[in-house]
Amino acid sequence: MTGAIPEPTTGPVPAVPMVWPDGHRAAASFSFDVDAESAILHASPGSASRPGVMSHQSYGPLVGVPRILDILDRHGVEATFFVPGYTAERYPGVVRDIVAAGHEIAHHGYLHETLEGVSPQTEASYLDRGLEVLERVAGVRPVGYRAPMWEPTWATPRLLAERGFLHDSSLMDADVPYELAVSGVPEVASIVEIPIHWALDDWEQYFFLPGISGDPLIESPTKVHELWSLELEAMRDVGGCFALTNHPFLSGRPSRAVVLERIITQALAYGDVWVAPLGQIAGHVRSLDLTPRSMTRPVVDPSGTAG
Repeated sequence: MTGAIPEPTTGPVPAVPMVWPDGHRAAASFSFDVDAESAILHASPGSASRPGVMSHQSYGPLVGVPRILDILDRHGVEATFFVPGYTAERYPGVVRDIVAAGHEIAHHGYLHETLEGVSPQTEASYLDRGLEVLERVAGVRPVGYRAPMWEPTWATPRLLAERGFLHDSSLMDADVPYELAVSGVPEVASIVEIPIHWALDDWEQYFFLPGISGDPLIESPTKVHELWSLELEAMRDVGGCFALTNHPFLSGRPSRAVVLERIITQALAYGDVWVAPLGQIAGHVRSLDLTPRSMTRPVVDPSGTAG
């Protein structure tokens, strides 16, 4: 029919299998979102008047981060720490300790701002404010980003590319990293996406604050160890990237830190799993010169047909 739009011959395509360096069959990365008070204050500003709630969050930088740094040091593991700008301002010494220990500092908003419904201009202001603080406090300009609450917008890849970011870790559509296509930015074709998943996040297992968020059932670290251990083993089998996300105010607690250390030990014990910070993984992916994948927004017309 004249003027008809041709049907696409294919839909979205999956990421290609990953070739890991030095003969490794899979990769594992340990990342830590140092939210501290920021995640609560953005969602519930009035919580600043609740010292119990604030102390729950401050446990992360005050106790959790030092404990986690000790674990990483014992095993010679480099990690990625996603730091909101507000956390860096409130705990500058802690952030500098992370840098001094040789770990990657990455961007996680300024006040852990959720981005659903936010304009690109407002999102850009969050990025720029966080960048300014991290450069000033940590002395580094991050090349990695993770959207607060893992809720990027369709504008996020372009905004990151415009600011020189190498990698993002906010999406969930693959077992392996890939190049995510970016449009509208001269000379930048893509950023590296390193996928995550809710099952590999300690928030869903441990987080509970009355009147704030969370399920009143706080899981046993034994159950969490089983969950993460099985996923690590399976990711190794499929040649994937096990990207674990922990929060120091949660997994920095003693029994939970034991489980974290067991998972790190398991990853290292395989011998054929590359354990590296997200920035190093992203650098390897970039070296492979992969064809970027496009991620397009679904469109639903008034009749309810998706396209």
